[in-house]
Amino acid sequence: MRALVVEDDALLAEGLTRVLARAGHAVDHAETGAQADKALRSGSYALVVLDIGLPDIDGFEVLRRLRARHAATNVLVLTARDAIEDRVHGLDLGADDYLTKPFSITEFEARVRALLRRTSLPAGAVAIGQLVVDIEAKSVRCKGNPVDLTVREWTLLELFLTRPGRVLGKEQIAQQLSNYDSQLSPNAIEVYVSRLRSKIEAGGVRIRTVRGFGYLWETADG
Repeated sequence: MRALVVEDDALLAEGLTRVLARAGHAVDHAETGAQADKALRSGSYALVVLDIGLPDIDGFEVLRRLRARHAATNVLVLTARDAIEDRVHGLDLGADDYLTKPFSITEFEARVRALLRRTSLPAGAVAIGQLVVDIEAKSVRCKGNPVDLTVREWTLLELFLTRPGRVLGKEQIAQQLSNYDSQLSPNAIEVYVSRLRSKIEAGGVRIRTVRGFGYLWETADG
């Protein structure tokens, strides 16, 4: 499972990352709200550990933007703000849980376990917009409905998911699909991208054509 730790305190971020990694999660770290927002727009996470007091965009704004994209990502807010109105505000914005600093690591671990138990996603699945992608089961659901993908379309989807925020050129795509067709033409690549795009865009994500370079996976609101 992939997790994002959003925390500007380097020592605390290192400790949280270590705890989550020890529990078997792949962990990314963002020091600022802008970095977190960019990561959440381009990548897919099952869990976000979100500090509120960030040096630029505060955590509440990061959370607001995440929920505006209809992402089902689990969000655990960590903050030194213990006022009731802050807790209510965070929960109203879509936080799944709220933990005030200072806190014990054992409580943090328990909160994370409880959050992940409550999620409706099967093990190994991630939510991107209103898409649920299960890499292990090789299945995709869009707004709750199953999406049928061909082998090439699934390979293309995996390629985009493993390279969030990066433009993929037709040559890169052709190399990945070469096991299925060694004579892929640029026009054939366009066809595969177009077919995948038509099946997933209703879920709030899109594959944008970057003229002269290739294709970029992003959320529908950019």
